[in-house]
Amino acid sequence: MELKNYMEEIVFNFIDDVLKDIDMCKCDICKLDVAAKALNELPPQYFVTEKGEVYSKINNLRLQFEVDVISAITRAAEVVRKKPRHDIK
Repeated sequence: MELKNYMEEIVFNFIDDVLKDIDMCKCDICKLDVAAKALNELPPQYFVTEKGEVYSKINNLRLQFEVDVISAITRAAEVVRKKPRHDIK
């Protein structure tokens, strides 16, 4: 068995679509920083079994859930855009 935070999967599913409309660096470092910041704002959705994964997926298909994830990614992207951890070329 494996412990998994389903929220990570959701953030990474949305991150490219959200970042494409934001003028910022999209290197792996910046994307991971955005994901980490967004995940720190969102409630974790842990599961251990396949049944738990299915429940999490069904429960999180609600529109408000998607809005919360997109908002958290957008806020995180603005922070990373203003202060990337590397020099902008």
